[in-house]
Amino acid sequence: MCGIIGLYSSVQSPDESTLRTMTDALAHRGPDDSGVWMDPEAGVGLGHRRLAILDLSPLGRQPMDSVCGRYVIAYNGEVYNHVALRRELPDYPFRSTSDTETILAAVSAWGLEAALKRFVGMFAMALWDRTERKLFLVRDRMGIKPLYYGRLGKGWVFGSELKALRACPGFSSRINRGALSLYFRHNFVPAPLSIYEDAWKLEPGQLAIIDDTGLKLVRWWDTASLWRKGSAEPLEIGDVEATERLEELLSDAVSLRMLSDVPLGAFLSGGIDSSTVVALMQRASDRPVRTYSIGFHEKGYNEAGHAKAVARHLGTDHTELYVTPREMLDVIPAMPRFWDEPFADSSQIPTYILSRMTREHVTVSLSGDGGDELFSGYDRYFWTTGVWNAVHRIPAPVRKALVAAGRAVPNRMFDLLGSKGQKVRWRLDAVGMEDFPSLYRYFTSMFKRNEIVLGLEREPDHFLAELPPTSDYWSWMSLYDLLCYLPDDILTKVDRASMAVSLEARVPLLDHRVVEFAARLPQALKVRGGKGKWLLRQVLYRHVPRELVERPKMGFGVPIEQWLHGELRQWCDDLLNPAEIRRQGYLDAGLVEKMWREYLAGEHNWKSSLWEVLMFQAWLAEWKP
Repeated sequence: MCGIIGLYSSVQSPDESTLRTMTDALAHRGPDDSGVWMDPEAGVGLGHRRLAILDLSPLGRQPMDSVCGRYVIAYNGEVYNHVALRRELPDYPFRSTSDTETILAAVSAWGLEAALKRFVGMFAMALWDRTERKLFLVRDRMGIKPLYYGRLGKGWVFGSELKALRACPGFSSRINRGALSLYFRHNFVPAPLSIYEDAWKLEPGQLAIIDDTGLKLVRWWDTASLWRKGSAEPLEIGDVEATERLEELLSDAVSLRMLSDVPLGAFLSGGIDSSTVVALMQRASDRPVRTYSIGFHEKGYNEAGHAKAVARHLGTDHTELYVTPREMLDVIPAMPRFWDEPFADSSQIPTYILSRMTREHVTVSLSGDGGDELFSGYDRYFWTTGVWNAVHRIPAPVRKALVAAGRAVPNRMFDLLGSKGQKVRWRLDAVGMEDFPSLYRYFTSMFKRNEIVLGLEREPDHFLAELPPTSDYWSWMSLYDLLCYLPDDILTKVDRASMAVSLEARVPLLDHRVVEFAARLPQALKVRGGKGKWLLRQVLYRHVPRELVERPKMGFGVPIEQWLHGELRQWCDDLLNPAEIRRQGYLDAGLVEKMWREYLAGEHNWKSSLWEVLMFQAWLAEWKP
């Protein structure tokens, strides 16, 4: 696990000091070593920060040249099947045992796209081809590892995090107001946008080809096509066979991700996903697996007891840390520094604290992310389909009349009713939704409208708004989340939190072979008896008694509402200062002031919306674009 940066310009040579400054901006991603490489004549330069996981010797240093001399690579991630791939490359004179060199050997033998399709892993890489004089930027299939790219005059700049681009002289940090609007809708800025006008996220499964003609984007892996095809051509498979097959796939995925030359452990919440990963880890290990969880003294947020019970049953070497509100509050000011762009998923706070505690013991930790998207685990899937079905039991003429009546009422009238008025308004909005995707997008939006962002004529077009509807609502919701919520919220949260403390987090449930299998599963194998993740539960029950893991889904939240009224009150007052917001010119200061006033008076529970505003304001204070 590492951090990568680079520059490309057909009219200007890279500057070594700039490359080193950009590389040093990512020191937290790779504290063990650093290196830069450049070809002044070609106008290309690469940089790398190393977190040594495989082959800890200097032979694993990057940027790394291929033996043939054609390729140079800067790479972040892990290719877990690299040992097996080496057996298919007997003629390559390997000099190290690192997976970086395996990538170079595979590309040299099979070509880039053919090699990518044989990799099992997570990665973001930059590959310079001396022969074709092209720079290739690659992101893994599911978007586990990040990669940003941006304009730099007549050239391009890229890096694992935006702070590396910010460290490059000449990079424009002008805010993209359309991206800001999408942030307030989603809690994060969705790919391919970034918070800056001149920078973008490389999308999952995407390849950028850069040369003197410009930049071209190619998709080498297409989750949407895979998911739609799987839904149209589901497997004909029974319960027992499906359980056996999933356990076999997960066991291999977990075992591959236990490959490490440094201490390794796992996050354990005691829920379905993390418990499954840890159970399969423990079965594959000849010693107790190290597991880590954090707990809270507030009852509604604490899962530590459940994690401890699962750990005891499996016989893991378990460590838990009970976190006080003060400890969580103390790390909030650091969140914008780690995330680089506005990000308002409050579970980033406990995720960071868990990663920090885990890093005191190990360098690699497995995580259970991905199960909800692949196996229909989110509660919102149930209530969205429930609302849609209920709405369409209302006769069409009545629905039409309700919508017309709602539109005839000025928004200020709903506002006068406080939270009750808002509930009436969103219910009327739901009745008027023309199709199921519109309803799901509406329900999962934080700000339902973008009126908070100034200087915005309309919200920008985004591929998510054009994701074609299907007759299979459950499959559509999963695909929507696989394309957006998973990479841009969940995986971003885990990557930034873990890499902030130089911890590598691995996600075996997102092994692409597991994804391919999940895509073809009939919905009856995912949802049964009013619960999601049915098949994943069957695998877990083979290792852990169901009474230890069966309970209402809790999530990884924090007591924001309590904090905003109490310990964070002064912080909020400072960041929500109307005069300062008006001076900045990004948000409607009057609307923000109204929300804060209503919240404090108990007239409307704006906690989630206010948290988005606060995290944007904190980001502004940190980065001063």
